Amino acid sequence: MTFNSVIQPINIHQPQGLQLPPLSLYIHVPWCIRKCPYCDFNSHQADKSQNSAGELPEQEYIQALLDDLKQETGAIQGRALHSIFIGGGTPSLLSPESYKQLFAGLKEQLSFSPNMEITMEANPGTFEQERFNGFRKAGINRLSIGVQSFHDSCLKALGRIHSGHEAQKAMAMARAAGFDNINLDLMHGLPEQTEAMAMEDLATAAALKPEHISWYQLTIEPNTVFWSKPPALPEDDTLWNIQEKGQAFLASHGYKQYEISAYGRTGKQSHHNLNYWQFGDFIGIGAGAHGKMTDLNSGLIRRNWKTRLPGDYLNSEKAFLAGERILQPDELPLEFMMNALRLHSGVNAELYQQRTGLSLEKQKETLENLRSMGLLVSDPERIQPTERGSLFLNELLEHFCS
Repeated sequence: MTFNSVIQPINIHQPQGLQLPPLSLYIHVPWCIRKCPYCDFNSHQADKSQNSAGELPEQEYIQALLDDLKQETGAIQGRALHSIFIGGGTPSLLSPESYKQLFAGLKEQLSFSPNMEITMEANPGTFEQERFNGFRKAGINRLSIGVQSFHDSCLKALGRIHSGHEAQKAMAMARAAGFDNINLDLMHGLPEQTEAMAMEDLATAAALKPEHISWYQLTIEPNTVFWSKPPALPEDDTLWNIQEKGQAFLASHGYKQYEISAYGRTGKQSHHNLNYWQFGDFIGIGAGAHGKMTDLNSGLIRRNWKTRLPGDYLNSEKAFLAGERILQPDELPLEFMMNALRLHSGVNAELYQQRTGLSLEKQKETLENLRSMGLLVSDPERIQPTERGSLFLNELLEHFCS
């Protein structure tokens, strides 16, 4: 495919102490069985994307992913992959054979770190025992299962294709397939959801003993069905009670909150997402995928994004790359903080200069003000939000806007 770039004018600066961060790979599979009314991700209903044989164009897509990656290899700069995350859409719609082919092709272009985390998103409505046995054998070693709720009424309101019983069954099948590192995705603040129902969802999830739980409030996003036809959601007081009781419940069951919506057992935090939040690098391949890369030679940090529509992505006459931009020096403080301050433990202060090439001294007054306001911890060796800072993260981040 052809390769076009859209580069913004830049303000040249001399980076100080810039280091190459860990490198992850994000792979986007754009198809799903049915588009959910709250979903603003780049996903497309599978029956509208099938080939003449009535099947997804798996082989063509796998080859396109590998061709896409070839155009990114110049930015790898000798690094081995830190992690892989396969998101969507519904990646479990592709066959285990396709993933075997994909990983074989990836290893021809990239080095894999030992015992690397390879996560695939999966929806309970797509679980088949033999299929998930195949995913595990292909090399996928972590699952993120999109449960959202165990209450059928909530699932129906969300447009999900599975039932609460099927969600529990999916967890059992994942264990039977050999997966010992599983995340359950849960939402709260749902249409028709009471405080008791939200707590029942957490209790059911904890009883299944996943290693990790992602638990976050439903938000209504533009360009979704819910945006144009908003459902009735719980009142603010109910949402606050759910948040407080839910966090306490998860902590009491061994799930430590380490990020705004991420709760993991000891040693089971998501390696891939931690790299995002620590302002690491990641290659994005697939329709609509985004990437962020550091170039030590030029001292520049770039973000790029790929063409969104599967048909365009598979069209050999069109470019994979939809656009790219260089992050300007005055953008980097906010870019870094938007990620690092999501982490409850924050980051070492020295990481700021290593990941941005900017001196933290220029942020000294801002940091001191935020510490005096009780939004950051007082330790100058760390950039870490207080409990209040985490609650008012948007207010905190406004101080880093140029």
